Amino acid sequence: MFLFFSSWLLELSANPVSRLNDQEIIIALDKSYGERAALRGRTWLQIMASSKVLPLNEKLNKVNGFFNQLVFIDDIKLWGKENYWATPLEFIGANGGDCEDFAIAKYFSLLEIGIEDEKMRITMVKSLTLNQYHMVVAYYPTPGAIPLILDNIDGEIKPADQRNDLLPVYSFNGKQLWLNKEKGQGILAGKSQRLKRWSNLNQRMGVSSMMQPKLSLE
Repeated sequence: MFLFFSSWLLELSANPVSRLNDQEIIIALDKSYGERAALRGRTWLQIMASSKVLPLNEKLNKVNGFFNQLVFIDDIKLWGKENYWATPLEFIGANGGDCEDFAIAKYFSLLEIGIEDEKMRITMVKSLTLNQYHMVVAYYPTPGAIPLILDNIDGEIKPADQRNDLLPVYSFNGKQLWLNKEKGQGILAGKSQRLKRWSNLNQRMGVSSMMQPKLSLE
């Protein structure tokens, strides 16, 4: 049985989180978004199941590669809302999203296949190339290491010191929030629940309240 973001979500929210098996996830995607969404969900579940036994680099590449196949699109066009943080199932169901959605889906998927929360950050950066804010996942092999960056702009996973196009602003994981002044660990700034969109996202992680997109990407 696939445990749908169960143990660590209980740490993020006081509300009980249902445990859903693979079939429940596929049925929910089919019902809310259609047959193609259900097929994407099945592929995702298969990748999650097979990746748990893979070496670290293969885990990172499998997850990064799967989600980077989805379509990049602005929230206002897809959801009719500014800066909407979609759940991984909404992202898979809609077949696309913006940079926050790519990063969030990768982070939760990596947690599910055994990557420790303490080694990951969802990181808000400024893309100097695009001259706009952007979101990526940073993986820290050790606490003081230069992190590896999982990104939808550059699909190749690279150390942060090889991404001179990105300027870190702040980062967070399931428990903590950091303000970044360089491509290192940053300065601890409290608990990640201070971010309202993050708290709201974690309250919507089930299948009962998945939003419908305003635009079809199929």
